[in-house]
Amino acid sequence: MSVVAVVDYGMGNLRSVSQAVMHVAAGTGHEVVVTSRPEDVFAAERIVLPGQGAIRDCMRELHDSGLLEAVLDAAANKPLMGVCVGMQMLLTHSEEQDTPGLGLIPGEVKRFRLEGRLQEDGSRFKVPQMGWNQVWQRPHALWDGVPDGAFFYFVHSYFAQPADAAHTAGETDYGARFTCAIARDNIFATQFHPEKSAAHGLALYRNFLGWKP
Repeated sequence: MSVVAVVDYGMGNLRSVSQAVMHVAAGTGHEVVVTSRPEDVFAAERIVLPGQGAIRDCMRELHDSGLLEAVLDAAANKPLMGVCVGMQMLLTHSEEQDTPGLGLIPGEVKRFRLEGRLQEDGSRFKVPQMGWNQVWQRPHALWDGVPDGAFFYFVHSYFAQPADAAHTAGETDYGARFTCAIARDNIFATQFHPEKSAAHGLALYRNFLGWKP
């Protein structure tokens, strides 16, 4: 039985993430565990790193929980999927409260600056972006079976800006085009919430379970 660990460091949308992963794992030989134990993360074959709230709080809780070393080990050695702030934490630095990230993918997390800007329908851009938006893909195994331009669900005020465009795996337009999925080697992460994105989101989690980077 292959174990997939959803990391519980106190800051993730654990229930919906874990239920989505469990749903696609049913009958596949994967066991999904939600865990706050570093030894479970070290032992698992795949890791899902969710995140919710302010990035400074997420970074502090990841450190204080004792899970930081296990997550860094996973990022170096096994498939890891980050979600929402779990994606932002992978970068070098965030403008939100001037917070250092894990530095696993070089780049910055920037705040939307859309004050006074109008959308095509004449309404103002709102921050946070909240709702469904299209994702334009760069080639990656996790997009298998997901049509380019499919809609996913977003809730965020900050977005990733990788230093190397090769680490961009997906883009979305909101005021301007921005990176909404990043990837490097055995790491894949999304700003949007696959667990809230119906069939296309479940397809991403399903592809992650079978991914052999």
